Amino acid sequence: DKELKQIEADDQAILTILLCIPEDIYAAVDSCETAQEIWLRDQQMMKGFDIRIQEKKAKLFNE
Repeated sequence: DKELKQIEADDQAILTILLCIPEDIYAAVDSCETAQEIWLRDQQMMKGFDIRIQEKKAKLFNE
C-alpha cells in the first residue's frame, strides 16, 4: 500500500514537471523513469541555459 502511494505520487510529480518544462527539455527527459531523474536532468539543462543567457548579456554589455 505504501509502495503504491509512492508510485502514484511519483507519477503525479512527473506529470507536473512535464507540464512546466520547455519542449526541448521535454525531449531530453523523456527517457527518465522517475520524477527525481527528470528534476535532476532539468536542473542540469536549465543551468546551461542560464549560463548562455548570461554570456549573451555580457556580450551585449561589452559591445
